[in-house]
Amino acid sequence: MTNSPIRFLMCAPQHYDVDYVINPWMAGNIHKSSRDRAAEQWDRLFHIIDARAQVDLVAPQPGWPDMVFTANAGLVLGDRVVLSRFYHPERQGEEPHFRQWFKDNGFEVFELPQNLPFEGAGDALLDREGRWLWSGYGFRSELDSHAYIAKWLDIEVLSLRLIDERFYHLDTCFCPLSGGYLIYYPAAFDAYSNHLIEMRVPAEKRIAVEQADAGNFACNAVNIEQTIILNRASDNLKMHLTAAGFEVVETPLTEFLKAGGASKCLTLRVTEPVRTELHANEPLASRTVHLEGHLLDAGIMNRALDTIVEEGGSFQILNFQLGTQRQSLSAADVHVSAPSPSILETIVSQLIELGAVNLPTEARDAQLAPVMQAGVAPNDFYVTTIYPTEVCIDGTWVPVTHQRMDGAIALLQTPQGWTARCKLLRDLEVGESVVVGVEGIRSRRKSSTRDRQINNEHEFAFMGAGVSSERRVEIVVEQIAWEMRRIRDRGGKVVVTAGPVVIHTGGSHHLARLIREGYVNVLLGGNAIAVHDIEQALMGTSLGVDMQRGTPARGGHRHHLQAINLIRRCGDIANAVEQGVLTRGVMYECVRNNVPFCLAGSIRDDGPLPDTLMDLVKAQQEYARLLEGADMILMLSTMLHSIGVGNMTPAGVKLVCVDINPAVVTKLSDRGSVESVGVVTDVGLFLSFMVDQLEKLSLSVSV
Repeated sequence: MTNSPIRFLMCAPQHYDVDYVINPWMAGNIHKSSRDRAAEQWDRLFHIIDARAQVDLVAPQPGWPDMVFTANAGLVLGDRVVLSRFYHPERQGEEPHFRQWFKDNGFEVFELPQNLPFEGAGDALLDREGRWLWSGYGFRSELDSHAYIAKWLDIEVLSLRLIDERFYHLDTCFCPLSGGYLIYYPAAFDAYSNHLIEMRVPAEKRIAVEQADAGNFACNAVNIEQTIILNRASDNLKMHLTAAGFEVVETPLTEFLKAGGASKCLTLRVTEPVRTELHANEPLASRTVHLEGHLLDAGIMNRALDTIVEEGGSFQILNFQLGTQRQSLSAADVHVSAPSPSILETIVSQLIELGAVNLPTEARDAQLAPVMQAGVAPNDFYVTTIYPTEVCIDGTWVPVTHQRMDGAIALLQTPQGWTARCKLLRDLEVGESVVVGVEGIRSRRKSSTRDRQINNEHEFAFMGAGVSSERRVEIVVEQIAWEMRRIRDRGGKVVVTAGPVVIHTGGSHHLARLIREGYVNVLLGGNAIAVHDIEQALMGTSLGVDMQRGTPARGGHRHHLQAINLIRRCGDIANAVEQGVLTRGVMYECVRNNVPFCLAGSIRDDGPLPDTLMDLVKAQQEYARLLEGADMILMLSTMLHSIGVGNMTPAGVKLVCVDINPAVVTKLSDRGSVESVGVVTDVGLFLSFMVDQLEKLSLSVSV
């Protein structure tokens, strides 16, 4: 016993056991804890603390084995306590017992709404100088609880997001120490939280622990002035703590580690002085957005809520109206909270892609900033997506033209009114205004495939990516061929972007036939597809391999250079066709059938061909020009060109990506080209099926 004014609350492990699994440490430890050994370890911790501070006890209760972890009873500051709201039902029965203890001991008790989890001092740790409160969230406590805590305790709250489920409470990986020091495990936090820690705690006072110390719960420590009491610490950690002036006291708590706790979890400091000169901040940034559409069957609601959580925010669904029939629309109002305005803006910008808008009562005009330097956007400019977008100017929604990914929205006021255009950064001009932030922006998403099928049973319906078996490929090709025939017959536009694999796999004559018969209106690719197509047309090889025998031709490694040299002698590909030098192949059919093509060069290109654009900016501009008005794009085994084309293409254009590597389809989806079907197969086989299917369609029409 000591005369120290510092007091802790503990609970004897009379009923302690691992009865269930609510964290990773409990897995595999059901009823494997020794109650006798746990009692011995708890007694040792009790006496170590009792020699340095006063210890109060709350009576253990049968049926609630985790009451021993009193850190989760609540959060104390002065004579106020915010009572815990446990996330898991297995611990919710502890709440009335802790509530009664706090009331019996003169604390003013504050209780959060019933459905708002907050797990006390396990997820809320005071800076030992009393300057602010570190509050964790991500697994047990909700971010929205931080606003209540800041208000009730009148203290600045700094929100830290936990991302490693092993460290499910803040106190398992983070321990503020006397003198402004801190021991913590950086890998347990997201990037924003680590940045916040670094901004508030000087480098010379931050002690980052290694994984081994984190796994031994070295951060789950009790700090009493210059003493640190913990389960176990490495020699390196003890050296750093000793150098900072601390005495390290190790006491084994292995039985409690089986339940995911150590010395800090087993204690609650109930004497936390108030610094009256410091006051609460506004801990959270928040916004309420409205979503409408096929929220459930199209998966929009799931994606929206996942986005909020994955980006470090929290949500509350204020209103949800479920469509009662298949064709009915649903609507939801979602309150979004984030630990900072920048994170909130990141979340809202992604929700806009899903069609989210402000509530009608909170509608705002878009924020604009002038372009001060050609080719340079203002800070915080809005980055565009593939989806049709509108911006609100003077209360009127203005559609954005030339929609594409990764651009800025430039506005210009004309005598006819405002115009909005999606532009690449390099194309921005002084005098234009650019949309910044996320206010006054909305995107329009097409209805789901199910809706299109309801409204028009003949509408082209994409199958899912990941098709692998030959029969499944044929089924997809039947649908694509049918749509290509419709596009051709109505005078539409099909663009093909292709890589040299088309030639290597024997698809050259199939693609040439599609061009000749009017199914392809534009060809995009690199130097290589043209070189190897011409090599095959002139010499029967591709990369020196005989296409008939499948074996290397004698001297074949020189063939592609000879092909390049021959075209260069003619001047370009068109001249080679006109002079009778090039008489077949993909490039021949493009010239003969007036199908425009663009070859975009790269640093690895041999030659290159005279037609290849080695100026990347000019090549991008030409790609964008040729893509305008496309109804369908076939992406044939060229990942980089396909990603580039996908970024330039607005939503609503049918994208068909064919590659033997599923990663190409994944890449397109990651870049936002979600209206795509992936056909995982050999591209030569795909083109063979396509030609056969189109021939069948032609025969059926003629009959």
